[in-house]
Amino acid sequence: MRTTVAALLACTAIASPVLAQDMDDVEIRAVELRPGVAVLFGNGGNIGVSYGEDGTILVDDQFAVLSDRIMAAVAGLGAEPVQYVINTHWHFDHAGGNEPFGEAGAIIVAHDNVRARLASGGTVLGNVEPPAPEVALPVLTYDQGMTIHANGDQIDLMYLGGGHTDGDTVVFWREANVVHMGDNFMHQAGWPFIDIESGGNVEHLLASLGRVLAMIDDDTVVIPGHGGITDRAGLAAFRAMVADGVDRVRALREEGMTLEQAVAAQPVAGLSNTANGFISDDAFVTAVWHSLDAHRH
Repeated sequence: MRTTVAALLACTAIASPVLAQDMDDVEIRAVELRPGVAVLFGNGGNIGVSYGEDGTILVDDQFAVLSDRIMAAVAGLGAEPVQYVINTHWHFDHAGGNEPFGEAGAIIVAHDNVRARLASGGTVLGNVEPPAPEVALPVLTYDQGMTIHANGDQIDLMYLGGGHTDGDTVVFWREANVVHMGDNFMHQAGWPFIDIESGGNVEHLLASLGRVLAMIDDDTVVIPGHGGITDRAGLAAFRAMVADGVDRVRALREEGMTLEQAVAAQPVAGLSNTANGFISDDAFVTAVWHSLDAHRH
């Protein structure tokens, strides 16, 4: 079940945030990053794990149908059953397992806005998400953040302003020097998904990424929401790409173009770090445009 971190640093594969039609063949792979800290890869958002004498904490839980396999992967690490689940945001590929983990007794933790969005439901990428049942809702919530002292580490849950949504949490293990970015960062997957309907904003994203870069170093292990494990340089390259794209779109706005004209001008063509990104150039330009409108107001 375990793999070395070095083997993953060059990994660029990404599991689509979109629900797969058939998950029968999905394998949950456990990778030990630092003593007491691991990541689980499957289908959906990457799962962070803190484990040790104080119990087990998950960061995200993918889909409900995978919960038994996730629990088995946790056991394969020699860890106790999950006591806490931290949701980095409300999307179904990161919080879809809340219900079975909640039913198993785990305490769910998230930003205030995550509970509100899960409770009300909504639409993500055309998928209508119904309101979550009570057992799937976070029972510990916060505005700016909170700290968990467990397994010999100080685990900081930080709301840095969001960006992907209005409830994004970044999780930082201070002693282990590991950070889980949620979907504020998808590694080698092209443009970010700025979920405007969920309060996402690219200006907030850039600010959040900048704050993380200021608090980590070259030895930090960076867990993206999707894609392979990377480091500070990988996160910095992603932010630089996004910032360049935003500047190009902003320049067209300042020239007096309409959104339709800006999309037609293809200002970010060739700038993405992959040719087959989850978010198209046109969708990114549109999200930036709406973000700049919202930010101005």
